[in-house]
Amino acid sequence: MSENKIKNKQGMTEEQFLSIYDAGKYEKPSVTVDMLIFTVTKEEKKNYRKLSEKVLKLLLIKRGDHPFIGQWALPGGFVQMKESLDDAALRELKEETNIDHIYMEQLYTWGDVGRDPRTRVISVSYMSLVDSSTMDIRASDDADDAKWFSVSAKLYQEQKTVTEKGYVLQQLIKLNLSNEDDDLSALVKTVKTVEGKVTKVNREVVESNGIAADHAKIIAYGIERLRSKIKYTDIAFNLMPELFTLTELQQVYEVILDKELLKANFRRKTAEMVIETNEYTKDAGHRPSKLFRFNPNWINNME
Repeated sequence: MSENKIKNKQGMTEEQFLSIYDAGKYEKPSVTVDMLIFTVTKEEKKNYRKLSEKVLKLLLIKRGDHPFIGQWALPGGFVQMKESLDDAALRELKEETNIDHIYMEQLYTWGDVGRDPRTRVISVSYMSLVDSSTMDIRASDDADDAKWFSVSAKLYQEQKTVTEKGYVLQQLIKLNLSNEDDDLSALVKTVKTVEGKVTKVNREVVESNGIAADHAKIIAYGIERLRSKIKYTDIAFNLMPELFTLTELQQVYEVILDKELLKANFRRKTAEMVIETNEYTKDAGHRPSKLFRFNPNWINNME
């Protein structure tokens, strides 16, 4: 018997069932997409003999309408009925920031009740790393502005309580975003509860200054995931030009991880990820450095 002829408990085939199905039987939440677009840029150097410092940055748009008018938010918008989540993310990013043709991966789905004052909204967040020097950023008609913000997420407070079945770990993450015109901040509380083999994590925005909706906790989680992924994937190479020095590559890892790395260990771990070339840098004031390129056939040996 063909599958579409199988009858349910009411004696209907699938075709008969679908012909009378009431699509309005259940309330429909709205679905949106929000994009975390990270880049790493060079800070201007005061001494030309010193290497430029690199800074992690995130792209935000300034909301031009209610709710949260005048506050800064992640690029994003509502998913249309006849498009996939991925297509919606690419469309919204193009419409709101003029960024096109980049790879993005799904990060997490946010569905807390009351997270949007307009209606019940579930948001699927995406993450991408890009070379901002190749981007022509322009805000859309429904956004007042689009800008890169230097971003940092640091552990502000931590408390671990041992329980009968496991433990509860509470962390406060201090989030700071800034550029030449704006300074934004937030405190995000993360509570991780472990009971035997069951782990639950709850995230809450405790305080937010200038960051719209619950986007502060989306940003904090995005940085957490980025720091995790950079340890075992080649995601960092999305930020690199075709040719680069090993020092430049290490700087990118350090600015994302927010810590210094031992040169010898770093080069050992990334050895198979790069291919040595016969070219050298030609920067004035510095000794020439060997240039490398990404090895697409590397074998994962990252810890």
